[in-house]
Amino acid sequence: MTNKATGPLAGIKVIDVTTVVLGPYASQVLGDMGADVIKIETIEGDATRYIGPSRTAGMGSYFATLNRNKRSLAIDLKKPAAMAALLRLIDGADVFVHNMRIGAAKRLGLDYDSLSKRNPKLVYACASGFRKGSSLQEFPAYDDLIQGISGIASLNAGPDGAPRYFPMVMVDKLTGANLASMIGMALFHRERTGEGQEVHVPMLETILSFALVEHLWHGLFNEPEKGVGYPRVLSPHRRPYRTKDGYISVIAVTDAQWRKLFAAMGVPRLIDDPRFSSMQTRTENVEKLYTTLTEGMPARTTAEWIAELQPADIPCGRAGTLADLFEDPYLKETGFFEAVDHPVEGKALMTAVPARFSKSPPNTTRLWPTLGQHSREILREAGCSEAEIDGILS
Repeated sequence: MTNKATGPLAGIKVIDVTTVVLGPYASQVLGDMGADVIKIETIEGDATRYIGPSRTAGMGSYFATLNRNKRSLAIDLKKPAAMAALLRLIDGADVFVHNMRIGAAKRLGLDYDSLSKRNPKLVYACASGFRKGSSLQEFPAYDDLIQGISGIASLNAGPDGAPRYFPMVMVDKLTGANLASMIGMALFHRERTGEGQEVHVPMLETILSFALVEHLWHGLFNEPEKGVGYPRVLSPHRRPYRTKDGYISVIAVTDAQWRKLFAAMGVPRLIDDPRFSSMQTRTENVEKLYTTLTEGMPARTTAEWIAELQPADIPCGRAGTLADLFEDPYLKETGFFEAVDHPVEGKALMTAVPARFSKSPPNTTRLWPTLGQHSREILREAGCSEAEIDGILS
């Protein structure tokens, strides 16, 4: 780990007034890309500080995975001097990002109209549950709510048909990734024109545009009564298949792959079966197709199937658990889990930045901060005197 940011956003200053998952996920992406991210926290700290195992109070694992490459400034914005310091920081920033409700930001004087007057080149970015300017603009939203009302939970229905939330905060993270991407595009626009602008990303529309890529189906022609949802991925048989000693993930798509897979299973004639001879007919008969795999895979061990299918260029792999990832040979090869020595938490593992850049590689310059770890140095950068800092932090 080095103290010098090398990513493509090196030199960009971000004022991050976000909490929990969506916003911190977005700002961590910016930090990984080299931006100087100043995380503004309340004096109690981000709620995720207290979720998950930790060796020190307020340093939970959930917080750790969302807040590397950031500096922490803990202040009470009800203090006029603290708000004045924040505004001075925003005056010198490139990006201001928050996930407050639109009305709350306005009441604090942190709305786009107010801040753009102070800093016309500012990229002002925010995310909330629903579209800005809509009737639901101020309605509170969390991941579970959006999974439910978007219909996403219905895609994960249990055997009884009841909708279930996906076992991850999927909407928050997806919207956060999208928000970070939109901020990068707004910075590119500013690079060409010198103009700052406001960027807003709604959670509901974001997950819908993501999910309906394959699931719009007859809805494309405004005929949802004929069916929405891609049958192949909705099949209850689309899951890792039980083998003699475990589970395997196998996916064949092309005619050539299915021909090889049927041959490996000892039923080569099925590629000539009218139900399975083309992508269209396989989609129409997906339940029977996947049932064939479900019934055939227990004949061999997972290793035996992989030894047969990998040389045939059929995508396959052992279906394991999250705990298995720490011993996965491929992830060891790529160095996905990076060993770090945190000044407070001690020896820990951190996931690597997935993206690679040949000219401006992302890197980790800071591990997840303690609450208010950088308050004094940041307030000095804002032009505060030591006496002012003492008053703000007292």
